[in-house]
Amino acid sequence: MLAPAAQGDIYKAAKERPSAIGLIDGYFETRPSVWHKEILWAMQQGVHVFGASSMGALRAAELAPFGMVGVGQIYKAYQEGWIEDDDEVTVTHGPAELNYPALSEAMVNIRATVSRAVLEEVISAEFSRQLLAIAKGLHYKGRSFPKIMTLLRDSLPATSEVNSLVEWLPSGRVDQKKLDAMEMLRAMRKMASSGHTPMDVTFAFESTIAWRAAIRKAERQGPGFYGQDGY
Repeated sequence: MLAPAAQGDIYKAAKERPSAIGLIDGYFETRPSVWHKEILWAMQQGVHVFGASSMGALRAAELAPFGMVGVGQIYKAYQEGWIEDDDEVTVTHGPAELNYPALSEAMVNIRATVSRAVLEEVISAEFSRQLLAIAKGLHYKGRSFPKIMTLLRDSLPATSEVNSLVEWLPSGRVDQKKLDAMEMLRAMRKMASSGHTPMDVTFAFESTIAWRAAIRKAERQGPGFYGQDGY
């Protein structure tokens, strides 16, 4: 298990000749993001590439026609067009020394939690729509349930649903990103035990000037992971 991936990390991992790579979290803003072309190159080298949860779900939805395997509810939501924005999976996190703790709440986790709260009749459907509108209006770095609850109390002071939700959240919160990541690992384990063959692609990989420049840059870089923003 490696740290969140940045541009060049899939290329470097594929050079080790694994049978499969699973992409979950990845950087943006502070480091260039995982490039679609390095995933295509890895698959062209015979490596199966899975994606789920976060950056992995985004890239899998974009590269499914080329053979990347998407897993989980978040991947399906992107693939079917239920969500489109990158900020649905974006969080800010702490440093590697603390094992990258999430410092904000992903919008996909908020959606999954709210959906469960409605199903369990903790809140109404109308209240859930108001909550999701407030959450979506926040910058990803400021998304958290305490912040959302404060804003709800300010805008809906007469409702008791805020208190009901606050009492329910410790046991009811859904970490959809984690659930999807676990599902992807199970899918990879199943493939590994099934006597699979190397990835066989149907596209022609073009070694462009930009690609050759990118791999020279990747090979000059060390494996450091220092940013604090990521998916």
